[in-house]
Amino acid sequence: MKLAANLSLLYPGLPLAQRMAAAARDGFAGAEILFPYDLAPAELAAMLRDHGLELVLVNTPPGAAGEKGLACLPGREADFGAALQRALQVCDATGCRMIHTMAGVPPAGTVPSASRATLIGNLRSAARPAQQAGVTLTLEALNRADVPGYFYHRPDQAADIINTVGHDTIGLQFDLYHTQRENLDLHAALQSVLPLVRHVQFACADGRHEPDPADPAVAGALRTLANHGYAGWVGCEYIPRGDTSTGLAWRQAYQAVLDNRGTP
Repeated sequence: MKLAANLSLLYPGLPLAQRMAAAARDGFAGAEILFPYDLAPAELAAMLRDHGLELVLVNTPPGAAGEKGLACLPGREADFGAALQRALQVCDATGCRMIHTMAGVPPAGTVPSASRATLIGNLRSAARPAQQAGVTLTLEALNRADVPGYFYHRPDQAADIINTVGHDTIGLQFDLYHTQRENLDLHAALQSVLPLVRHVQFACADGRHEPDPADPAVAGALRTLANHGYAGWVGCEYIPRGDTSTGLAWRQAYQAVLDNRGTP
């Protein structure tokens, strides 16, 4: 498993190019950028090359101000299609191979079955162009405290959508932080969806700060992933308590399990 710096949260206060430079100095080879749409894709690709970073994850554009995604919103299919195309353009320019396809928060009064049908239809339409581009589309459960009303808040709910769509290019983004914030048993939640996991993120459940090496559930989840053969990226999607570089001491504690060499 490889650690990716989430440059939307780490190194706050710095311009993106300086965040990239700091991440590279700190030993990161991969980066997540949630919404890299203020830059032309070619410009973003050049910046990543200049700093020797691989872009490993972007999100689909979330929609209008305050929206949290478009894929499950009835009547917004065209908007979702346009958002997906923007994300695919970024992937084409940068070589990114993973797009978190944001479902969204259904408007008040929306019938849940209508949102589900819309989501499934949009994903089935998106699967073909994503596959042609060599891109995996991921679904991620977002906890209700941070994102009230999001279409799914447990990993098994997102997994149900993935299984219903039934396309190899659609997988699960398993976020340990969101799972723990829902007070779920991390081991059981991961075991129930393990074959679908295509990307992983983590942060401390308390405050969404640096991962906590003293949390046995997180170490256990990383061991489970390693033993299952997961060799992909683990996104460091957290809010630093202070200086990002100084706060990276936690990495050493987790390195053995990330390398599948033992336990922290």
